[in-house]
Amino acid sequence: MPGFASKKGFLDTSMSFFTLITQDNPPVHSKSNPVVDSRVAHDIDGLIVPGLPDDVAKYCLALVPRRYLPAIGAVCKKWRSFLRSQEFITVRKLAGLLEEWLYVLTMDSERKESHWVVLDRLGHKRQLLPPMPGPTKAGFGVVVLNGKLLVMAGHSLIDGTGTASADVYEYDCCLNSWTKLSRMNVARYDFACAEVNGKVYAAGGYGMDGDSLSSVEMYDPDTNTWTMIESLRRPRWGCFACGFEGKLYVMGGRSTFSIGNSRSVDVYTPERHSWCEIKNGCVMVTAHAVLGKKLFCMEWKNQRKLAIFNPEDSSWKTVAVPLTGSTSIGFRFGILDGKLLLFSLREEPGYRTLLYDPDASPGSEWCTSEIKPSGCCLCSVTIKA
Repeated sequence: MPGFASKKGFLDTSMSFFTLITQDNPPVHSKSNPVVDSRVAHDIDGLIVPGLPDDVAKYCLALVPRRYLPAIGAVCKKWRSFLRSQEFITVRKLAGLLEEWLYVLTMDSERKESHWVVLDRLGHKRQLLPPMPGPTKAGFGVVVLNGKLLVMAGHSLIDGTGTASADVYEYDCCLNSWTKLSRMNVARYDFACAEVNGKVYAAGGYGMDGDSLSSVEMYDPDTNTWTMIESLRRPRWGCFACGFEGKLYVMGGRSTFSIGNSRSVDVYTPERHSWCEIKNGCVMVTAHAVLGKKLFCMEWKNQRKLAIFNPEDSSWKTVAVPLTGSTSIGFRFGILDGKLLLFSLREEPGYRTLLYDPDASPGSEWCTSEIKPSGCCLCSVTIKA
């Protein structure tokens, strides 16, 4: 859980659809300009692109390289609405044009400010995200839903007083903008969250008064609403969650009725509206990521082994992490191109990012990568768009 946040052809990336738009439709900023009024009327009644059927126009928009999409979205309401839709992602996927980028929340060397940095599959820095709305927070949740980044709840200091938040913000990578969504029913922080079957679940954590929570709620993006569902079997905090085969898994952290850190795994089946328990979970997990159909974890007590969970039989196996740089380095995980990246928690001379390929032949799973965020990695997510 994160710590802090304060015109030749369509495929010509040097002069493509973006150039066509800016040349033929220069930006108009005056609210009284009649051109603007005519464009608004066209937004409501006209085609997406004059002279083209909408299905062809949508395909043309989907061909635009990802880095130009925010400019495309600023042209008119119809284009912006299409770029915000799940249909746009679907069209790009069918065209084989989805680009996978890594969004890394980093902290500066003085640990005073944090910001999101975007890296492409080669590790090249693409952009900085606009600052997250609202006050600086800790203990918030991060989930990717339908190609968008959701930042939920958390704990902040306002006028010297600590308070839990129920605010939820969505970042649209195609438009490079934040939008506020419906608030959660329960303000919470240090909770577990994950996407399962197109819904977002938030479980446990601490509440407004610092009390541990067992409550769970679900977000439906189609209705932009949060709904309370069946609670955990016991209050749980400092935990994390992931989704496998349509089920929600909550593990790690602490819970009441257990001594020390909890090894139990709470599993929720949405179709049955019920929870069950698995006993053999990880404890004191400092990093986790889902890759393929398995969960990869790093435990605080052993930073030199990956713990890999297979939900098919609820089994675990461990893989040794090779030495590189300092033996005391802690890690955060990232995922790109089906591979697991191990980012150092602090700057250290000589350290190169470790890369684990689960599909490589035995003995060659590990190598190093040049992909490396600037600053300390607090968390990362992968978004295809």
